[in-house]
Amino acid sequence: MEEKKQQGKKNTQRKAGQPGKTQMSQKTQGSKNVKRSSGLCSLSSKCGGCQWINKPYAEQLSAKETRVRKLMEPFCKPERIIGMEQPTHYRNKVHAVFGEDRFHNPISGIYEEKSHRIVPVDSCLIENETADKIIVSIRGLLKSFRIRPYNEDTGYGLLRHVLVRVGHTSGQVMVVLVLASPIMPSKNNFVKALLALHPEITTIVINVNNRGTSMVLGEKEQVIYGKGYIEDTLCGKTFRISPKSFYQVNPVQTEKLYNKALEYAALTGKETVVDAYCGTGTIGIIASDKAGKVIGVELNADAVWDARGNAKANNTSNITFYQNDAGKFLVEMAEQGAKVDVVLMDPPRSGSSEEFLQSVIKMGPGKVVYVSCNPETLVRDLKVLTKSGYRVEKCAPVDMFPFTEHVETVCLLSLKDPV
Repeated sequence: MEEKKQQGKKNTQRKAGQPGKTQMSQKTQGSKNVKRSSGLCSLSSKCGGCQWINKPYAEQLSAKETRVRKLMEPFCKPERIIGMEQPTHYRNKVHAVFGEDRFHNPISGIYEEKSHRIVPVDSCLIENETADKIIVSIRGLLKSFRIRPYNEDTGYGLLRHVLVRVGHTSGQVMVVLVLASPIMPSKNNFVKALLALHPEITTIVINVNNRGTSMVLGEKEQVIYGKGYIEDTLCGKTFRISPKSFYQVNPVQTEKLYNKALEYAALTGKETVVDAYCGTGTIGIIASDKAGKVIGVELNADAVWDARGNAKANNTSNITFYQNDAGKFLVEMAEQGAKVDVVLMDPPRSGSSEEFLQSVIKMGPGKVVYVSCNPETLVRDLKVLTKSGYRVEKCAPVDMFPFTEHVETVCLLSLKDPV
């Protein structure tokens, strides 16, 4: 996925935009076309998050579909792109950086592209509206509680960032206050004031980041309201989302992507499935209902911990998670003579490693379902697999991130002469 494991993998910045009026027209290629004027987002030139903010949605889908079709022509003819019905306010994870203007008034927003200058933002076309409003409210409370935003240059101040996560199905809301120090004055009264403005908030967590780093979250956390996590439902399964958990930022399209991947896998209930790069176990747990056994492999220890908790919460008994490099793990399985029927792989934007691909080839699973967030690295990896006994049966692009140039692709490969 484009937005990969937050724990040490990708630092997600808040996307900017002051939305204007959005008009919906007839469905185009399975999505409602968003018509916009060039003035829809006055901050797009500074933010850089939405490269296609002023491109009609139908044109965005067409461009992404064309890109995937041209790249995949040597392998197969892709299906039509899967777009969104409502391609706005889809991000359920919103991050704002805090600072001060020259008059020492608190500001919040995003870093200007390729800089650490803060661009003030109140709302954004692609972010969850509840999350945006909560961030504005927090900014408004700071002066009355004598809380200064953190200054990167002087090292003075307390509040560095605010992270808000909203459960798409559950409606549960988590607020993470990222502080430069573990001591927050009048924190109980601050919580009461914030809840009075936003009773929909279900948990508030203090995260301490006292390092000179570009990473948003630090290591230490303190729950000051609620359970310290929220839950959400994806493809009928419940997943726990903590401050550092990886969870897809566009759950509407994630369901479509995962359903397409499982449609390609065509599981019958007898297969042994390896979920490589499994993260917190979402697609593996979803696939477990239709598989004989699922093996999840993930290098990040925090993600594996979450994955095991998610499996337990869903009473999933036929899935086991291992903390290991996916390539090394499959090599070990192949050396032990283990048999795998289906490999589900969802690598980062850089694609898969040569070691992992060779381990797949050595094991020879009958099917490989490759979920990619970068069609260029997908094509590179497909060349390796198709030279070693696999053929590409079909693929489909999925628009996970409207108003950006990114496109996901799910691809099915089968072994030409399965053993």
